[in-house]
Amino acid sequence: MIDSIIPLLSLIALEIILGIDNIIFISILADKLPEKERNKLRYWGLGLAMAMRLCLLAIISWILKLDQTLFTVLGIEFSGKGLILIFGGLFLIYKSTKEIYHKTETAEGDNKTTNQVQNFGKLLIEVVILDLVFSIDSIITAVGMVKELWVMYAAVIVTVAVMVVASKPISDFILKHPSFKILALCFLMIIGVSLLAEGFHFEIPKGYIYFSMAFAFLVDIIQMKTERKKT
Repeated sequence: MIDSIIPLLSLIALEIILGIDNIIFISILADKLPEKERNKLRYWGLGLAMAMRLCLLAIISWILKLDQTLFTVLGIEFSGKGLILIFGGLFLIYKSTKEIYHKTETAEGDNKTTNQVQNFGKLLIEVVILDLVFSIDSIITAVGMVKELWVMYAAVIVTVAVMVVASKPISDFILKHPSFKILALCFLMIIGVSLLAEGFHFEIPKGYIYFSMAFAFLVDIIQMKTERKKT
């Protein structure tokens, strides 16, 4: 039991770090809804993420088969996991670039019109698509770290609980500071590129990605404080 505590805490920490991408994506989509429905999308999105991960753990043998090669093209081996990561990466790149375009190139009146036509069901489907990509990646990572199934279940439940608590403060912060929303979208674009590269067996070290994110975040905070002093 004691020997499982360290792997459990390590897995929870890793899952929370990986879950930040999910929270940012859901928070940005929730901003398109009326205020009374934003929490609903966050809770549904994170709840479905937990349900997916628990269900995937129940069929762990099938998940492990996703790492097996399905076919080879030009010397590159493609597995079920690889195809899912490629699709998820392309989807994330598309969504983030589209949102950046609307925030930087579209007039304010057009933005309001765009926000009004968004509906809860459509946004929830987009959340589910990314939940599936992140969940499969998360479960395969968990399988590589620990052997006990109960540790994986516990890590998933604790991680999603932390994400639920953290989702509203993160969402409110992004909503309050528009410049950070653009930064968050750029983060999602980087994650999309990372998923796409991983699908083609070109792995970008996660440490580099998160360090660059943290550095850019720090620079944005310094800039924000400098502008406040000027005013």
